[in-house]
Amino acid sequence: MAQTERVVVTGMGTVNPLAHGVEKFWEQIKAGVCGIGPITKFDATEFPAKIAGEVKDFDPSDLLERKELRGMADFTKFAAHAAVQAMNQAGLEQGSYDPYRSGVYMGNGIGGFEVAEENFAKLFERGPHAVAPLTIPKLITNEAAGNIAIHFGMQGPCHTTVTACASGTDAIGDAFNAIRFGMVDVALAGGTEAAITQLSVAGFCRLQALATKFNDTPLEASRPFDKTRDGFVIGEGAGMLVLESLSHAQKRGATILGEIAGYSMTCDAYHLTAPNPEGKGAARAMQDAVKMAGASLDEVDYINAHGTSTSANDSMETNAIKLAFGDHAYKLKVSSTKSMTSHLVGAAGAVEAIVCLLAIRDQYFPCTINLNTPDEVCDLDYVPNQGKNGTIRYALSNSLGFGGHNGVLLFKAYKPA
Repeated sequence: MAQTERVVVTGMGTVNPLAHGVEKFWEQIKAGVCGIGPITKFDATEFPAKIAGEVKDFDPSDLLERKELRGMADFTKFAAHAAVQAMNQAGLEQGSYDPYRSGVYMGNGIGGFEVAEENFAKLFERGPHAVAPLTIPKLITNEAAGNIAIHFGMQGPCHTTVTACASGTDAIGDAFNAIRFGMVDVALAGGTEAAITQLSVAGFCRLQALATKFNDTPLEASRPFDKTRDGFVIGEGAGMLVLESLSHAQKRGATILGEIAGYSMTCDAYHLTAPNPEGKGAARAMQDAVKMAGASLDEVDYINAHGTSTSANDSMETNAIKLAFGDHAYKLKVSSTKSMTSHLVGAAGAVEAIVCLLAIRDQYFPCTINLNTPDEVCDLDYVPNQGKNGTIRYALSNSLGFGGHNGVLLFKAYKPA
């Protein structure tokens, strides 16, 4: 095999229901704060699910020019804002990197649904001339990556991955491999989603995928691995990482926040929306990510689970972890921060990658809130309701999407060779 580069993280940024910045977000996670509340983006009176994890009090003009914002849908605004945060932390400005050796790798599920809905209404009510001229460039899924590339003058690969809820993880994995094999030196990678719209929520309700029993107590609605769970809570936001080859980061004296040690993706090839209950595909992805890192399975101390709070996912993922890790599954710690953030769909894996890096930095296991009545089939240590300090050598992040997509990233603290 060709010699590969080590891939390090030098910047992070996020916009999500808990915060519009990494350190504030981490404070909220450690405090067990939940960002779920009643839907305010539309009248949800007739919807079975009336709650979501909405981004609150967000003014993207603090980091982005109003002129560029006019051409952006919400999912792009979230991603671009998080990207600026990440580049600022990394200390990268135009001119400090080769534009043709720099790329953007974005994960997204459904693009600008709110733009599509608004303009469908105009089309049906007033005809084709009422449709806004920027409808298409605002709603299509690649435009978050395109806008970010324009903003930073990155002229290398500009790529969008669409693998449902695994999109953010797979985009980071794509960037990781591009750097490993020398295609680029610098990459902005992550995921974004703005799916709290009438059509999206109605569609997930029709699939009976969303939580509906806790509309009056939204802070209790996302309860992964709990026996009383009844579905996921939809959310929105973005997470972005600056990835660099170790040699590029060292040459410019960058502060290194962590290292990506492994990545794998598999497909269940089983069902369009349901995971294979045996968890074989997810287990294989976890094992392959650890194998890529040259680590042993018993060196993994923490798993940030996909943990959606659905009956099908949580039991399957528990099975997959036990299948992948054997007896060690009962020694490591697992938690689902979706209990606090809600499910950010295509952005979930990217935001959870940030959680893994911060967990390693602080040697802290974030908790799963609302885990009060453990399901008998979910019998691992899910760090219920209160985070705790401990040793984390490797942290693994699972993202498992509709279509059977399984994406897994493995992180470790950076140590010079």
